[in-house]
Amino acid sequence: QVQLVESGGGLVQAGGSLTLSCAASGRTVSYSVMGWFRQTPGKERVFVAAINWSGDRTFYLESVKGRFTISRDNAKNTVYLQMNSLKPEDTALYYCGAGVAITTRWKEYNAWGQGTQVTVSS
Repeated sequence: QVQLVESGGGLVQAGGSLTLSCAASGRTVSYSVMGWFRQTPGKERVFVAAINWSGDRTFYLESVKGRFTISRDNAKNTVYLQMNSLKPEDTALYYCGAGVAITTRWKEYNAWGQGTQVTVSS
């Protein structure tokens, strides 16, 4: 089992920046892929970004390309999501997930954190 804890969310004005962190503990070696997803009330969880173990493969939701950057520090068992030029439509509860293959489908990730809220005001 792996445990994930997200942090770094908050309230920010449009155009601002936030960096989310996801700290992993437990059997982290079992899950080589880390992903960020977001969810708004009444909607399904949506893929935002994913990264493989070595960090040389990353994938992004089209609407966040050029604004968000996913990275990881395996020595610290932590994955980051740097979010720049934030827009009101980025407002959501952001989750990190652990999996074994890069995929945009949230159901294929095996473990989740509790989420961290990001609110972007206009």
